[in-house]
Amino acid sequence: MASLDFEQEKTNFRKFYEDNEKLLVEAKNAYLGILRSLFAHSETVEVTKIEGRVKDKEECVRKFHRKYLPRLEADEQQYEIKDCISDLIALRIVCLYKDQITLASEVLKRHFKILDITDKISAVEGTEDYFGYKGLHLDLALGDQLASQPKYQPYRNFTFEVQIRSLVQDAWSVLDHQIKYKKAIPVDLKRRITVLSALFELADREFQEIRNATRELLQQATVTEAPEGSSDDAGSLTAPAARPKPITAFNFLRVAGHFFREFEFEPTRVDNFVQNILELDAEFQKSDLHKCLNDNLKTVRDYRDYFLAENPGKTFTPYLMVRHCLYLYDKQTFRPILFKGTRERFTDWLKTLQENAN
Repeated sequence: MASLDFEQEKTNFRKFYEDNEKLLVEAKNAYLGILRSLFAHSETVEVTKIEGRVKDKEECVRKFHRKYLPRLEADEQQYEIKDCISDLIALRIVCLYKDQITLASEVLKRHFKILDITDKISAVEGTEDYFGYKGLHLDLALGDQLASQPKYQPYRNFTFEVQIRSLVQDAWSVLDHQIKYKKAIPVDLKRRITVLSALFELADREFQEIRNATRELLQQATVTEAPEGSSDDAGSLTAPAARPKPITAFNFLRVAGHFFREFEFEPTRVDNFVQNILELDAEFQKSDLHKCLNDNLKTVRDYRDYFLAENPGKTFTPYLMVRHCLYLYDKQTFRPILFKGTRERFTDWLKTLQENAN
């Protein structure tokens, strides 16, 4: 029964909490299960973490006293503490990128009843409080379809809050909570915090921009090239196209993946490998790699089989095969791509192969 007696309402809330604590924890776990299922196979939202908690009983009382009690008493409005604590059950979704926050919220809107939305991102960015916490908060209840399922019926009256943050926002919120809510901030520290907050925001934006640029490079790498010599052989009079850009790790993976379908190239190692190629030939292109492997891989495979037969226990990885192909493609330019001993063994085998052929 609502009242204006704070002491009585504290007692009532504590009893409600103790009577329902086990059910609240079960509800929290059930809601976590739903969210994890919704985002497990999402193609649009990259979720790094989904977690939740039931708010501590005394923390709820303190929050009510600080945030709601003064206004309710001033308006002489009767209350029950439990009705004011929207984050008694609180879940958190951490997305990899900032622009996925809205996408995650759209998923939630399709499966739950939306009771309230608090956009702390816009609220903070619209003020001078640049070092404030950012995130999107949604107060939710089970939708009719979920609430009708027997396993969720015990929790149908428990609303919950979901906070959606980017990975960078989540990291910043830890520091924000420490410095903002527990002490007054001196002016000199406030300036330093503002600078730090700007760096976090810049990092959030840059991660997103790098992702976009990476996707663009991957899309460019998937463009099918015209057959070699097609324009000249057909007598085309069209103006020559601009020379393609030098090879990147992305289109290296596209070409190498075609010739070595069973091998998984490591992105970090590929990046270093491509840099090694470009140090020897700064204009080496995707089409050059394709021709290099297409023309020489059979010879290198024959040499690999010979080498492994002569050296049991040794390995001959696709990386080493590509190095041998590059050497055959341009022996002068790519001479350093093979160590001296490796190169000499290969050239001796090639010489023997040629002599046998004659």
